Amino acid sequence: MNSSVSALPLSTLNPANEALTLRLPSSLQLKHQLPLNTALSHQVDAHRQAIRAILDGEDSRLLVIVGPCSIHDPKSALEYASNLARLAREVSDSMLLVMRAYVEKPRTTVGWKGLAYDPSLDGSDDMAAGLTLSRELMREMLQLGLPVATELLQPMAASYFDDLLSWVAIGARTTESQIHREMASGLGMPVGFKNGTDGGVGIACDAMRSAAHPHRHFGVDSQGHPAIIQTPGNPDTHLVLRGGHRGPNYDRQSVTQIHSDLTRLKIPARIMVDCSHANSGKDPLRQPQVFNDVLEQRLQGNRSLIGMMLESHLFEGCQPLGPSMRYGVSVTDGCLGWESTEQLLREAHRRLQLPA
Repeated sequence: MNSSVSALPLSTLNPANEALTLRLPSSLQLKHQLPLNTALSHQVDAHRQAIRAILDGEDSRLLVIVGPCSIHDPKSALEYASNLARLAREVSDSMLLVMRAYVEKPRTTVGWKGLAYDPSLDGSDDMAAGLTLSRELMREMLQLGLPVATELLQPMAASYFDDLLSWVAIGARTTESQIHREMASGLGMPVGFKNGTDGGVGIACDAMRSAAHPHRHFGVDSQGHPAIIQTPGNPDTHLVLRGGHRGPNYDRQSVTQIHSDLTRLKIPARIMVDCSHANSGKDPLRQPQVFNDVLEQRLQGNRSLIGMMLESHLFEGCQPLGPSMRYGVSVTDGCLGWESTEQLLREAHRRLQLPA
């Protein structure tokens, strides 16, 4: 992967606050340089429809979004994707495995913001190279036959990848954002809204109701020009439970109450559980415990539990950014290792195939 669309020379220096403006290539330019061929485009459409069918109860398989917390090394990410593609084919009758390809990392204060922002991991913030690398990487994952998922954090970046994605997350800190709700209403794929950081689902419920409606909003067109965007509304949204400050919210009592709340608000009861974050107490090795608890609820008849999310890399744990880093280990949140992930998903496949 060595193709690149470069940023244009420095265009503006604002003496009042010394802000610098460096023009990026438009999303249309990058899509022309790294196009999606007809076969892959049909594959993305088929994967989107398969996820919609799971959300609508027409497909009984379990939806699993799985992969690194965030991608920092394309080589290890593609090795992981190759492993996942092989496993996805083997368990395809009981689960739809989707590659978690997160290239943006939300930050409470400061820190590395993800591959799309700083692909060299050194603070140089070559976003033109980051966008190119991110699109190229996602396209290679598609070529392995995998559906691809990401969290869309910066709405202006969304149009650089939107044609590659089969599923999108809106994070706990952006679910409340009107801008992200408007963006979701115009996306052509299913969107999962995470509950707020307090653990409550009210904000996510509001987000789903908002995203289901058409909007007109300020935006940028594919050529990079300011534009009025008119969206049709997105009927394919669902809730993602990730726990909160008060603790987990994946347990049977919490899920039952949340199902009741969704029904009362006339929102389709489609629930995914994020097995990481507050649901695991930020301990990646507790993710299998969460996964198996939710799986048991589903096996006992709770069909509103349509899927789960796992943070997983080639090797478990996490590490700080630095000059000498271990291959296949996350540089953001701690992850479950591949061997444990494969074992967990194979066992889930076996249990899902047992007679009811």
